[in-house]
Amino acid sequence: MSPLLRTVLLWLCTLLFVSRVFGQILVGIYSLRVLPPWNEWHSGLLPYPWLLLSQLLLMMFMAVVNVDNVREAGRFHVATKTAQQRLRRFAAAYVLFMILRYVAEMIFHPERRWLGVIIPVIFHLILAAWCALLASKPTAAV
Repeated sequence: MSPLLRTVLLWLCTLLFVSRVFGQILVGIYSLRVLPPWNEWHSGLLPYPWLLLSQLLLMMFMAVVNVDNVREAGRFHVATKTAQQRLRRFAAAYVLFMILRYVAEMIFHPERRWLGVIIPVIFHLILAAWCALLASKPTAAV
């Protein structure tokens, strides 16, 4: 993967996560009908104020990590094969956990089938993709 493509995809994942957070805020404040209802954005596993705080902190962290990896320096630059391998394993485990979470949701809450809790799952998969992208080593264009 070229460094430019990797950079674009890292920032795209970050932008998608930011849009999810702000979409949920808009639904919570204004009940916009063009967006899915509140219960589809929030699983309820964490009280919303704590969820929002963690999401805002995660957005800031993602931006810092993106900058460090674009400039190939800094505390959060993924430079070693060990770090890449750990991130790949984490991303794979994260995807597996989200799939299992979705399956469990469908088994234990059939009234939510099939799209009732899909927004949180999709955005967790985007976060897993971001981790996998960090683990990918950019290659020079030929």
